[in-house]
Amino acid sequence: MKKIYFIIVCFMSALQLMAQEPADALRYSWYIQGGTARSKAIGGAMGSLGGDLTATFVNPAGLGFYKTGDLTLTPAYNLLNNKASYFGHNEKDNKNNFAFGTSGFIIAGSNSREASRNRSSAISFAINRTADFNSNILYRGINNESSYSLKFLEEIRNNNVKDPNSVAQDFPFGTSLAFNTYWIDTINGGAPGNYQFQSRALPLLSSGLIQQNNIISKGGITDAALAGAFNFNERLYLGVALNISLLNYERTTDFTEADATDNPNNNFDYATISENLKTSGSGVNIKAGIIFKPAPSVRVGLAIHSPTFYQMTDKYNASVTTNTENYQGTQTQNSSIFIGGTDAQYKYWMFNPYRIIGSVSYVLHEVEDVRQQKGFITADLEYVNYKATSFSTDPSNDNQSSRDYYKSLNKAIDNSYKGAVNFRVGGELKFTTLMARLGASYYGNPYKNLNGEKGNRFQMSGGLGYRNKGMYIDIAYVYTMGKDVNFPYKLEFSQFPKATIKSSGGNAILTVGFKL
Repeated sequence: MKKIYFIIVCFMSALQLMAQEPADALRYSWYIQGGTARSKAIGGAMGSLGGDLTATFVNPAGLGFYKTGDLTLTPAYNLLNNKASYFGHNEKDNKNNFAFGTSGFIIAGSNSREASRNRSSAISFAINRTADFNSNILYRGINNESSYSLKFLEEIRNNNVKDPNSVAQDFPFGTSLAFNTYWIDTINGGAPGNYQFQSRALPLLSSGLIQQNNIISKGGITDAALAGAFNFNERLYLGVALNISLLNYERTTDFTEADATDNPNNNFDYATISENLKTSGSGVNIKAGIIFKPAPSVRVGLAIHSPTFYQMTDKYNASVTTNTENYQGTQTQNSSIFIGGTDAQYKYWMFNPYRIIGSVSYVLHEVEDVRQQKGFITADLEYVNYKATSFSTDPSNDNQSSRDYYKSLNKAIDNSYKGAVNFRVGGELKFTTLMARLGASYYGNPYKNLNGEKGNRFQMSGGLGYRNKGMYIDIAYVYTMGKDVNFPYKLEFSQFPKATIKSSGGNAILTVGFKL
């Protein structure tokens, strides 16, 4: 099963513009969704509670609890710290940024004064920062087991290339750059059309290679949704939302491996591969939900989020710099020289996984006048099938090679990830115009653990709220802890290294709202 991860490598020589990998599938689906300060303070558990603009993106049936219009604005500030461990060496890095959380307006009312209690409706238009990709990760250590250059040698081997001219031209985003800068080289004694290849770094493994990886990511997914909900007799609430997603992701990666000795005559000092990826896309999905009140104080909810269909575009470039000391000195080459001085560009389609959310809430002193309610307890259980993410060709790039590539990629995703359960719980106590809130959430492991991958995320949150005379202010603070893994490179025939990432951070959120 391990080889499923590496089937993709076999296609890279023919499809050099395709940069998608299984990690992309997880990046765009394993996220903690944003929300208003009230929602985040209670752990994001909005599946059955309703009465908050966040319901637009969780369970739109919750909009049916509105009797009047609402205008909501939510600025936020995020702090993220990453601690990475690599071959026993620890490094820290951090990233802070402003964000714009769930904001929008709601129009609500009944069809007639007589029917106001039996039937009402609400419409919302809202935007939401669904996923935040802003992150800095840095790790380094001494590797005695493998070299990044083995990745290039495997690509040559898998494609059965014996001609140096082919190696120098046919793999413009890695192997060709490494060969032309002498990170890898021919072995003396080869004959034309039958050369063997070696790594200049590999002989130094006995003393170790100092390896460092610096990954800077930014961007996110912003959703805009139009939703509607109906309230039937204060017992049954139905809602549906049409969601437009705008995705933007930028990543700069600089990986370096260097001689760990002071020897200036072993024909290798260091090599660096730098990669720049920009991904943009737009997508659409539908969210539908129901909330039922079997008793006045009890609310039970169910929501289903359809897969998100994205049209995506990647822009990519890579460069390699190698210093082989007295052999060839310092050499640099960029992939742009192979493609007319520009970045490679490729279009494709992506389908994100579906989500199912079950929820229950208990409202203390449930009465029609929400000002007289005393608080609530609420919980969500969410299932996300991460392995259901899939990629396919854009019609403009459709051919048999592309279809074969994505078939292999989707098979790798199926064998890398699994479905996982997320749990959110929270509560509120109300003191006339003031409210106090607490919450927690846990996001389960999406990995199948083929090569020691494990990940999870845990949040603790709290906040305060004030409501009076048609205006409300909510504040919340969310503390997040998480575990993940990062592979600087993967090999088919040799051991490859893994960095373990422990993340922690805070999210300060302010929501200001006005009744319309």
